[in-house]
Amino acid sequence: MASLMVEPATNMLNRWTTLISCGQAEIDVEREITTTAGEIIARTSFGLSHQNGNKVFEKLRAAQTTLFNSNRYVGVPFGKWICPKKNLEATKLGHEIDQLLLSIIHARKQSWDGSPQKDLLGLLMEGSHLDGRSGKSLTARELVDECKTFFFGGHETTALALTWTLLLLSLHPQWQHQLREEIKQVIGDEEIDFTRFAHLKKMEWVMKEVLRLYSPAPNAQRQAREDIKVDELVIPNGTNIWIDVVALHHDPTIWGGDVNEFRPERFKDDSLYGGCKHKMGFLPFGFGGRMCVGRNLTMMEYKVVLTLMLRRFSFSISPNYRHSPSIMLSLRPKFGLPLIVKPL
Repeated sequence: MASLMVEPATNMLNRWTTLISCGQAEIDVEREITTTAGEIIARTSFGLSHQNGNKVFEKLRAAQTTLFNSNRYVGVPFGKWICPKKNLEATKLGHEIDQLLLSIIHARKQSWDGSPQKDLLGLLMEGSHLDGRSGKSLTARELVDECKTFFFGGHETTALALTWTLLLLSLHPQWQHQLREEIKQVIGDEEIDFTRFAHLKKMEWVMKEVLRLYSPAPNAQRQAREDIKVDELVIPNGTNIWIDVVALHHDPTIWGGDVNEFRPERFKDDSLYGGCKHKMGFLPFGFGGRMCVGRNLTMMEYKVVLTLMLRRFSFSISPNYRHSPSIMLSLRPKFGLPLIVKPL
């Protein structure tokens, strides 16, 4: 699966080389990386072509913006009537996405000869055919819902983690240099050997520190299944609980006085918690039974793409960059991330 990530990432970097050779040194890497991550998840999880993957990706991004603008009134009496136009637009986009995914699922079913499937969609479709079991297959509706969840969540986390990483590496070029040296020592200039990725320790520190400072998933939600007592406070059964991950990751009482500083080395001696005083103080992929199912895929893709980028380019902040982290379901740079990109 990891080999399927190399081609889209390489195509993106080749495009950067062309832009730079034409005199365009400033590149909005957030837009570029997000598009490439969408193509990677389309290939690795659903076996989609570039064209079909882009169709799903574009409609999901439009739905994300529309839903964010309408869902801010969830829980407000008659909230769905406050933005009727946005609600209708979101419903229309939802139907279009469903129909597109249903056509993809139908085409896969028609072409499937019963052989073992390797991508996520194929595994979901196998269902009742595994080991002769029956009654386990998902309905078409459930398949569509699983596809939407994985397609959206599967590219957003990685794309934004890489985006914020390039920002912080541009601000801290010494770490850019350290990662480049580590890549040379561990992987060299040969084709990427995925078995060596576990030895990219500094890259893992950087990733975790980026997810701490700029968590792509800025909050987590849970619902109380029974009355819960916390000290003298009783949380009633059925209460929806929002956990502010950004605030948690920036709390000096559990992280210390350097909580707002970029210090990847904090994960050197404590790879799990980065020296945090509370074991629930670092939640890059959620927690418990609902922890992000795609976290291993995210970490692999992060290392593949970042390795390829640092091998070929150096990055510095563009004077046109405006720092404005914005929450739109996920935490993203509101005005993109224009960087000065130079070939090595």
